[in-house]
Amino acid sequence: MSASQAMSQSQKRMISFVGAGPGADDLVTLRGANRLADADVVIWASSLIPESMLGHCRDDVVLHDSATMTLEDVIAVYAEHPDAAIVRLHSGDPSVYGAIQEQIDWCHEQERPFEVVPGVTSVAGAAAEIRRELTIPKRGQALVYTRLAGRTKASMRPGEDVKAFAPNGTTMAVFLSGARPDELQEELLGEGSGYTPDTPAVVLVRVTWPDQQIVHTTVGELADAIRSTGATMTVLVLVGDVLEDIPVDARSHLYAPEFTTAYRLRSEQGSTEGRASARSTH
Repeated sequence: MSASQAMSQSQKRMISFVGAGPGADDLVTLRGANRLADADVVIWASSLIPESMLGHCRDDVVLHDSATMTLEDVIAVYAEHPDAAIVRLHSGDPSVYGAIQEQIDWCHEQERPFEVVPGVTSVAGAAAEIRRELTIPKRGQALVYTRLAGRTKASMRPGEDVKAFAPNGTTMAVFLSGARPDELQEELLGEGSGYTPDTPAVVLVRVTWPDQQIVHTTVGELADAIRSTGATMTVLVLVGDVLEDIPVDARSHLYAPEFTTAYRLRSEQGSTEGRASARSTH
């Protein structure tokens, strides 16, 4: 068997964990769309991914809706199709609350070829929809992804929940917390918190979907803002001073005339024109 034939067979048996992006069917990556177009079998979650995303698939693709499936159900599909190109379509990016590691472990155990195709995160989709940068000089240079513990508290290590991060006052993206708005607000404003009732917040529901909801609010009004959407699932909450609706008071050094980078020299005195350094950009 030639190397190209071996590669072709490997690709045919491939399980691709594909990030579908935040929702809009044109926000899946080109690689993700290609994997969907080539797939014999697709496992997708109708509760988290719009059906329009399946428009990238062939008409004869075999579909499985994972909204009602367990891990064992999903793995059974993999085992049932040992020679198929399979896409396991995850919302957002598979690396963030994607629950793919146990599936990866199965692939290793079964010596099944697999790959991970990254996707646009819901946080990236949210920032784009509200037209914000989430790392602004002097307002916030860090971004925390976390969630309320809830029924899955045992899966969280100490110091990783909302209450633990709140004293830092840094920009926070809170997932999976729409069902407990009062608890979320209380944890954000707990003793020693770096947030105040006036800290800006945004509630986003099904961001980039046709029926998305976006509510600009404050931490002090957050619980009511979440309830106003009527949503308990697919709710993302952004919190932090980077969301404040005023011009920035500090420029980034990256493009400042007085700042030198590996490829650009400090501008001449009295000028803001960039000067290339001797280092090649290639």
